[in-house]
Amino acid sequence: MSKVDVLNWKKEKVGSVELSSDVFAAEVKKDILHTVVNWQLASRRSGTAMVKTRGLVAGGGKKPFKQKGTGGARQGSSRSPLMPGGGKMFGPHPRSYAFALPKKVRALALKMALSHLTKEGKLFVVESMKSEGKTNELAKRLEAFGIKKAVLIDAQVDKKFKQASDNLPTFKYFPVEGLNVFDLLKYDAAVITKESVAKITERCLEKAAE
Repeated sequence: MSKVDVLNWKKEKVGSVELSSDVFAAEVKKDILHTVVNWQLASRRSGTAMVKTRGLVAGGGKKPFKQKGTGGARQGSSRSPLMPGGGKMFGPHPRSYAFALPKKVRALALKMALSHLTKEGKLFVVESMKSEGKTNELAKRLEAFGIKKAVLIDAQVDKKFKQASDNLPTFKYFPVEGLNVFDLLKYDAAVITKESVAKITERCLEKAAE
């Protein structure tokens, strides 16, 4: 266990909280982080690219020209891949790019991403995430806090805070359930609430035990 400061939005210390060394001080291995990021991105791919084969192209019921006497190669259908407007050979078809990854590996990578941010001094614990629902007010608050690009993690979604943060392109706000490796590594920092610390710890250790 290690203690870190709990800050307000003026970056003043208002308390402290203990962070589990199992979750926030794990050994970082780049190969595991790389594997989990690939798994996340592969799962997001739509896999809807498709071409029409000769069986899907319209027409082709009639022989396009007579068998002999044309001086060209014989053809039996205008749907042939050899004909203009015919079907395509060896093109892409709908498929899933997702692949299986053990829960223990995913939990380990999440701990590593959190540990990396903690080690780099890019993980901040704040007292709470409340807002009037105004984007401009929240933007000024985050600027005063000294961060330009970060994930904002709360124990549960605050509707007003979400409303204010939705229009900030360099910030992403979600509850502990949405915590993921890709976003933690993509953004420059992570700001979590004091209340969310216990939930993050519970989620990481629970997955690792499964």
